[in-house]
Amino acid sequence: MNEHLSPETETIAAVATPPGRGGVGVIRVSGPLVCKIASCILGEVPLARHAVLKSFRDSHAQVIDMGVALYFNAPHSFTGEDVLELQGHGGPVIMDLLLTAVLQAGARIARPGEFSERAFLNGKMDLAQCEAVADLIDATSTQAALSASRSLQGVFSKKIHSLSQDMMSLRMYVEAAIDFPEEEVDFLSEGLVLEKIESLLAAIRSLQKNAKQGQILREGISIVMAGLPNAGKSSLLNCLTQAETAIVTNIPGTTRDVIKETIHIDGYPVNIIDTAGIRLHADVVEQEGIRRAKEQWCLADRILLILDSTASEGISEIELEIMREYGHKVTIVMNKIDIANMAHGFHDEKIYLSAKTGQGIDTLYQHLKECMGLQSTENSSFIARRRHLDALEKAYQYCQNAHFQLVKSKAGELVAQELRQAQEALGEIVGKITTDDLLGQIFSSFCIGK
Repeated sequence: MNEHLSPETETIAAVATPPGRGGVGVIRVSGPLVCKIASCILGEVPLARHAVLKSFRDSHAQVIDMGVALYFNAPHSFTGEDVLELQGHGGPVIMDLLLTAVLQAGARIARPGEFSERAFLNGKMDLAQCEAVADLIDATSTQAALSASRSLQGVFSKKIHSLSQDMMSLRMYVEAAIDFPEEEVDFLSEGLVLEKIESLLAAIRSLQKNAKQGQILREGISIVMAGLPNAGKSSLLNCLTQAETAIVTNIPGTTRDVIKETIHIDGYPVNIIDTAGIRLHADVVEQEGIRRAKEQWCLADRILLILDSTASEGISEIELEIMREYGHKVTIVMNKIDIANMAHGFHDEKIYLSAKTGQGIDTLYQHLKECMGLQSTENSSFIARRRHLDALEKAYQYCQNAHFQLVKSKAGELVAQELRQAQEALGEIVGKITTDDLLGQIFSSFCIGK
């Protein structure tokens, strides 16, 4: 647990099931007043970890509902505190009456994510596991849910702890050689430290690669379609989503706003964004659509520049401008090959397809997976967030600095310092080193009751 943080002493409560009508609704309570509240609501404190059927009563001893009560004594609970769960009928009025009775008995309404925050503060989970709780709830695909579940079980955390331990061992070796020169351990020339630093760099890079897959699995990738009016952007969007998402006509400039849809490729969410066609002579509404389109180009992970393969004019100046400015993330897609009598597939560094017939769509899917570095989700064993990637990159840079100090400067003290900072960067991921502001930002995104 972080030394500068301590668990709250107040007792918190919240409805832990989604709002609305349902067969079962759950009130979750955690904190030092749980036993008192149980006595008020149930008339007794149930035997720990035994489900009992009880009447739920308000402060006037009037029966509100009847349901199942579960009591978990500290530290054997999700939060590490005394926890009470009241499982009643899932009507919103019943849940409100029961929650009101719990609050009158001494609890307060929990903040979003406060139960998970207390689990972290009490050492029941590390920070990466807490985040996996929210990711499991928010998962939009089977693969995302399975990866979040593996993170919750500690797969990602174990990798971080193992890497951190290797850094610690190397730091101890370097610092011992510095502090006890009489032992005559010349780590600057013997090659062992250099070998271990290079091994750490390789291990971090490997973990970064898997974490990037996990981050894409959680957040998805952003694919923006750009091009001239009537090139077939909206038709391609409809083909990819298998729905009439965008209006398609022969009139150029039909799409004037940004249209966003999400599909899945091998379990990875892909956010497809259709934008207004770009042309020089546009009315006021189209100009606003073009401005919004350009904003999306900057934010995109990949831009699909849709060209009409039947056009005889060649590539326009506007299309050339897109390729010049965003070439590093542009894929040229030649559409309407069914009209132009062309073969589908990938050749001449372009994808040839027909949004109307679906020819070449599989090639586009495969290309997107390759250019985004997507692998089989079986290799992505955990889910990750952008802050995890940032921390891993910091750790890598510090290890690179340690490598430089060892090889170029022959400065042992600086090698140890860089390794210490690398270890601290890894600690940010699991919460060994963190701040109240970071915790507030993370847990505020959780749902209430979790």
